Amino acid sequence: MSGITTHVLDTALGRPAAGVPVRLERVDRSDFGDGKPLASAVTDADGRVRDFGLATLTAGDHRLVFATAAYFAATGQRGFYPEVSITFTVTEPGEHHHVPLLLSPFAYSTYRGS
Repeated sequence: MSGITTHVLDTALGRPAAGVPVRLERVDRSDFGDGKPLASAVTDADGRVRDFGLATLTAGDHRLVFATAAYFAATGQRGFYPEVSITFTVTEPGEHHHVPLLLSPFAYSTYRGS
């Protein structure tokens, strides 16, 4: 199993958000949060990225960056947020990390999933 997964749900349309480009980064706080790219993927038909190709994450800060402008354009929606960045801290590298995104054109929410 991948050390990290994500799931994007379009709450405005009431369905999974397929085709969202997602980038995983390692964040170095000493560089004002600049990220080092680790992997990238696109959400599947169920709105999920099931495997970024990393068995585990290292301890420290990471970021998922969702290219929402491309998704909104593809679905005929006009969104306010062209990109959503979720920065999170890994304290237990051996644990699985699931970071869902609930998305609509004018709002988003996230939480630590299981």
